[in-house]
Parts: sequence; C-alpha cells; structure tokens
Amino acid sequence: MSRQIARAVEVAAERVGGPIRLAGHSAGGHLAMRMICADDLLGASVFARVQSVLSISGLHDLRPLMQTAMNGTLQLDEAEALAESPALLRPRADVPVTAWVGGGERPEFLRQARLLATMWEGLDTRARAVVDDDHHHFSVIEGLRSGESAITAALLEDGGL
Repeated sequence: MSRQIARAVEVAAERVGGPIRLAGHSAGGHLAMRMICADDLLGASVFARVQSVLSISGLHDLRPLMQTAMNGTLQLDEAEALAESPALLRPRADVPVTAWVGGGERPEFLRQARLLATMWEGLDTRARAVVDDDHHHFSVIEGLRSGESAITAALLEDGGL
C-alpha cells in the first residue's frame, strides 16, 4: 500500500505544481509518514517539494497490530511490520512532522504519536507530538474544517514547528 500511495502522490505532483503537504488520519497518518522515510518511496523531485507531514492519530509502529485479532486480516509478520513502521525507520531528510492525536483516544494512539516524535527527534528531524485534549479518534479531524485551527496551522506552517 505504501508504494501505491507514493505513486498517487507522484501522479498528483505531475498535475499540480507547488509545495506538497501530506496529511492522513489513522492508517492514513501512517502512510503519510511512510512517504518521507529513507527508503525513497517518492522520487527526488517530488520529495523536494514536501514541506510538512501531519499524521493524525497515526500508527507508526505496526508491531503491536500483530497481537490483535485484526492481524487475521492484515497478516503482518515481524519483517513486514519492521519494514513498514515509520517510527522504526530513518526519515529521509529534515521535513517537519507533527504527530497529532486526540487526548480522548485509546492509550495506544497516544503512545504511537509520542513514539514517532521521540524516535525522529533523536534522528535530528523537526518532529513533535501534539495531544489535542478536546478530541477522540473520530472528532480529532474536525479542526481541519477551519483555516484558523491549530491542527490546520500544524500542516500549513511548516509542521507548526
């Protein structure tokens, strides 16, 4: 799926010029972060246009999914979980990233946001985790409806950093 999303970003970039800001919610947050990992999913010219990445309630370490009933469908093994977990990979370059999560979410989503920020900060990336205390997993994206919200600013103002 990571390669499919990279291809979609590449096609969109061919059609529209200007800066690219990536965002996604839940599994989409995971995929947005995968686009800037050092395994070069995006071509150099497209990657050079990426200004910021916003993962909203994203999954950044897939290994815990192997312990859930959902893995019956996902069929993740250790090798794939390691290869597809942004928090366990090196970021490609210093693109500002924000891992945004609702304060009312399950503890695992809070851990995942903090984990990504901590791991990537240690690799000299401008990364941060933001816990939005007023929201849960499904309401956390509501702020994107407003150009004045903090979550929108996190995406549009170089990751809010």
